[in-house]
Amino acid sequence: QVQLVESGGGLVQAGGSLRLSCAASGNIFKFNAMGWYRQAPGKQRELVAVITSGDSTNYADSVKGRFTISRDIAKKTVSLQMNSLKHEDTAVYYCNAKGITTGLRAFDSWGQGTQVTVSS
Repeated sequence: QVQLVESGGGLVQAGGSLRLSCAASGNIFKFNAMGWYRQAPGKQRELVAVITSGDSTNYADSVKGRFTISRDIAKKTVSLQMNSLKHEDTAVYYCNAKGITTGLRAFDSWGQGTQVTVSS
């Protein structure tokens, strides 16, 4: 079983910055992808950014140029640096990881979510 724990959310003024971090634990053999999703009230969960095992990245159009995803394989962490935050970035942000366990089983795990609130 793979567990993900997020940290770094909070309240920030528009134009400010926050950094989210996610630490993975468990019997992980390999990550295929790690990413961040968000869900605003009354809206569906959406992809924010993802980084693959080959270090390819993909971003939602709404965050390109403002957010940067990075990972540390040795520490089993993924981070999201969020700059120039806008009110519409307000949401619960979820960490996601997909990969293979040491038992050679696929996993697709989610964190518990961390609230990001941007005041306008």
